[in-house]
Order: sequence, then structure tokens, then C-alpha cells
Amino acid sequence: MASSQPNTTLYLNNLNDQVNKDELRSQLYALFTTYGKLIDVVASKTAKMRGQAFLVFTDLAAATSALRACDGMMFYDKPMRIQYAKSKSHATLRREDPNFVPPTSAHGQSVSNAQQLSTQKRLRDSDEMDVDARSQKRERAAEDEEEEMEIDDEEDVGPRLQCYVLSFLRAIVAKPPSEGNPTSRLLCTNLPQEVTDGVLSVLFQQYQGFQSTHVAQSPTPNAAGEKVKSAQVIFDIPERASVAKDALDGFAIKKGWPMSVVYA
Repeated sequence: MASSQPNTTLYLNNLNDQVNKDELRSQLYALFTTYGKLIDVVASKTAKMRGQAFLVFTDLAAATSALRACDGMMFYDKPMRIQYAKSKSHATLRREDPNFVPPTSAHGQSVSNAQQLSTQKRLRDSDEMDVDARSQKRERAAEDEEEEMEIDDEEDVGPRLQCYVLSFLRAIVAKPPSEGNPTSRLLCTNLPQEVTDGVLSVLFQQYQGFQSTHVAQSPTPNAAGEKVKSAQVIFDIPERASVAKDALDGFAIKKGWPMSVVYA
């Protein structure tokens, strides 16, 4: 599944296999979209794909940046292992050839490929393939097709991800930044809708003293009129909170969305 040859598709393994499939997809998207546009996120709870996932970027530079930055990063209490995938994903092949049809697709019968047509003819003519075998083949094809989660346009991602995002804790009442000494609590604002506690934890847990995050919907939109979220991040002591604040204030969780971090 993995290769040393550069590829726009990344292969991830050693993922926490106890995480819900839909949650895993949304968290991977929210984390890796900071490195470039994702066109596909493939994760499944089937036995052969447990603890694994594939991420498909639009360009090689973004995939390489994500690999270098996140290989070994703690994600749901386990270090992610990331490599280039051996082959191009179905999503990439579809971008390069609009007429491409996945071999496992139910629409594969329409592909004008002589070998495929010949295979299909033999299957139709074979007396050995009974009704049950045909039914099982269709079910496997449908399962493989479901694993391909297309993300063709950034504008279409929001509604789709809303189906996967966890229920949020009660809204945080925004407080003005502390003008005195630093505190152990940080207030993060201008967060995109895809951000969850899990995503924010990945960013802050690399700093010593991190304890928890509490993400909620902001009552007011940002300057551009878009809905945003805010979060409270808690450290054990103010000094360690200050280190994280200085490092992540202005960090773009999503392109064009610089996060503001102040003392709460």
C-alpha cells in the first residue's frame, strides 16, 4: 500500500481503530486540509482497512508537506505513520480522465475496454456463477464504491462534513483578553466550522502542560459574515500556556483562516 515514490496520495496507518469511521474522516480532513486542497478521504472499518486511511491531494507539493509535517504526529493517542501510496487513487484518475470508471464500480460494464468486456462476457456465459455469487460480487463492489468519499469542490465540503462532526459542548461566553499576567486558559477565535476538540487537541498537545480543549459555536460571525467557532484551551500553568499562545497565534488551520489566540 505504501511506496517511496512521490505521489499525490498518502497512505496512513497505525491509526486508532476504535474511532468511528465518520469521525475519523472528518478529523483527517480538518487536520490535513491546512497543507493543501484534499479531493478525497478514504477510511473504512473493514478488516483489511482497519487502522488505515488514504488522503488524496490535488498536487504533490501539498502531499509532501503533509507527509513531512505529520508523520509520527500523535493522533487519537497513537503516532500516525504516513508514506506515499503505491498507486494513484480513483479520485486522481477521474480528474485526469473524466471517462475513467473504477474497476469495482457497478458502471464498469460501460467501459469500452476489450479485456473488461471479454471478462464480463465470460462471467455472463459461465454456468458456474450462480445467483448467490453474483449477489456477493455486487455487494463487494458497492462496499468499495462507498469507501471513495469524493470532495470535488471546497464549497461542497462544509455540508458534507456537518454529517460527521461530533456534538459540541455548550457555547463559551467570550471574555476580553487579560491585560495583566498570563493565565493558564487560552481563548481561540476565528475557527472554521470543521474544527472539533480532536482537531484542536492535535495542535496544542505538542506543547507541554496541555490539558483539554472546549470547542463551541460562536454567537457572532467573523468580519466576512461567515459562521465561526471559538474554543477554550486549558494548560496546567500560565507559563506553558504562554509558549503555546506565542507559537500558534495567527496559525492558519484552514487557508485564509488565521486563528487568534489570547489569554482568557
